[in-house]
Amino acid sequence: MTLTMRAVEVQDDQSLKIVELPRPEPQGAEVLIRIEAFGVNRGDLLQRIGRYPSPPGASPLMGLEACGVVEAVGPAADRWSVGDKVCALLPGGGYASYAVADSGSCLPLPEGLTFEQGASLTETMMTVWTNVFDVCALQPGETFLVHGGTSGIGVSAIQMARQHGCKVLTTAGSAAKCAAAETFGAHRAINYREEDFAAVVKEEGGVDVILDMVGGDYVAKNIASLNKLGRLVNIAYMNGPQVDVNLLPVMLKRLTITGSTLRARTPEEKRQVRDGVENQFWHMIAEDKINPVVYKVFPMEEIEAAHELMKSSEHIGKIVVKTT
Repeated sequence: MTLTMRAVEVQDDQSLKIVELPRPEPQGAEVLIRIEAFGVNRGDLLQRIGRYPSPPGASPLMGLEACGVVEAVGPAADRWSVGDKVCALLPGGGYASYAVADSGSCLPLPEGLTFEQGASLTETMMTVWTNVFDVCALQPGETFLVHGGTSGIGVSAIQMARQHGCKVLTTAGSAAKCAAAETFGAHRAINYREEDFAAVVKEEGGVDVILDMVGGDYVAKNIASLNKLGRLVNIAYMNGPQVDVNLLPVMLKRLTITGSTLRARTPEEKRQVRDGVENQFWHMIAEDKINPVVYKVFPMEEIEAAHELMKSSEHIGKIVVKTT
């Protein structure tokens, strides 16, 4: 096993360069993963420009999820053995041919999936589970709205909520994306460029839980869209976190408004999220009830092109990069 690795590093001018770095060593409860593929996330774009740094103690490299083979285990690591194929949630370091992950942040690569497909699952499914099913307690029979239904998060949210027995609404920015979202399981996809999603949601009878990464003017519309005892969770504010909103409906409808991030949580907290995903949904992948949706796979040498595609928002599903 080599003592060095290839990695994508951000240069002083914010360009990306493949460099040779020392290979990390697993400590404590960590496992060392030989990465075959990693997912590209919007958070990577923010980290690249200095707006989303790795948590203290984590690798300074980009990369929040990866899939590969366990090469070594730390002295306190449980469950995993050398040779196991795993999908891992990472606080950083995924843009490389090797990375360390806490053993509690790893899931087994589902039977029949490629490494590229496996690299598309952990960050999205763990984000959806902790926000929608744990914090917001989405129940079977309730109506769920996720914005950005063809994003990586959206694709997982639609499928997981549908399998949970919920009515699923979503928004997307084109007719093609709306059609795709409905093939993933959405009962109604709303083209936000042509329709007022709040008006459509009202016609559909309102919603009980909303997963939003847009923010801005969506906040007031989300509040208007929620039924009594509804729950709104924000995981990003692409249109900005500063809003002018009337909070009276929050009182009158007894709403819950919350938000969260996943990256900076403790290993113990991430293990709880991992266990929730595994117990409730992970088996559905091998059962062909939840499917990875990979839009395009790039070689590591084309990481700039992968970032440009992410910036364009033209993709439907996940953008993945192969390390070899």
